[in-house]
Amino acid sequence: MSHADERWMRLALAEARAAAAEGEVPVGAVVVRNGELIATGHNAPINHLDPTAHAETVALRAAARKLGNYRLDDCELYVTLEPCAMCSGAMLHARLKRVVFGASDPKTGTGGSVLNLFDIPQLNHQTLLQGGVLAAECGAPLQTFFKARRVNPAPLREDALRTPEKRFEALPEGMPSPHYVSDLPALAGLRLHYLDEGPHNAEECWLCLHGPADWSWRYRRRVMALGADGRRAIAPDLAGFGRSDKPKKASAHSLAWHIAVLGELVERLSLQRIVLLTPASAAPLATALLRAQPGRVLRIERDPDVALTAEALDAPYPDRGHRSGPFALARLLAEAVS
Repeated sequence: MSHADERWMRLALAEARAAAAEGEVPVGAVVVRNGELIATGHNAPINHLDPTAHAETVALRAAARKLGNYRLDDCELYVTLEPCAMCSGAMLHARLKRVVFGASDPKTGTGGSVLNLFDIPQLNHQTLLQGGVLAAECGAPLQTFFKARRVNPAPLREDALRTPEKRFEALPEGMPSPHYVSDLPALAGLRLHYLDEGPHNAEECWLCLHGPADWSWRYRRRVMALGADGRRAIAPDLAGFGRSDKPKKASAHSLAWHIAVLGELVERLSLQRIVLLTPASAAPLATALLRAQPGRVLRIERDPDVALTAEALDAPYPDRGHRSGPFALARLLAEAVS
């Protein structure tokens, strides 16, 4: 995967997030010519009342209008999901030079999953095809979108997912001011808690990641000290941990999902020049985030492993169901290093 392919696919991912924010299936696309962005598009069939308004066709139409030609011979299209037959046909008719997609679509994909419309020699035009660019990141918003639509129509009460505040009030030391966000697409309505101290225009931002056996409590003093030293410090509770909401099924957790949530938080907070602070237990998570945010993360620094007091360790988890996050993340991180 080239740096250029990654760059353009990340722009397509931004379009996918825009689609999700509008209630559409999160697929995004961009059209590029000679290293220049020509057009963007994201899924809009629901809002446009148009069954053809897939991300690719929206981007193709915009590119043709901008260039004044329905032939896009020297253009490349990047899309977060393997194109369907309709979109593949449109791409071939547009005479695109190259098509790059992210996640595969085993049900309707015509870039090799169900069939490959780009590899039929009888057609009068062949377009180069490459798949799997940022596949996990492209697939995560789709998994979250469809998972949210398969939920029980009689959902759990909010307090079944959220630890009562009185559990934290009993801790012997106070915490910095809490911050919450619940509209990140990957969260699908869950609430995420994070600490945020220091000036927002600081030269470096320290993003403090916890492991499966702790939560942002471990960083309460560190973020205050970094903030007082003129650096911005963010310490999120991963979904399922600390003050964040806690899905009660271990199957809700995947490394790709946690990385997608963290990536969206990084973008929401406009974090740049990031130093990832992590204990050894969360090192695979930090490494995956570094790969997902190569232009923003400066380096990874190791934080000494510390054992939380039993009181602090138990505070976020009133019952066994609330502990699915720690159990699942411990297994996922172990598998990542095996």
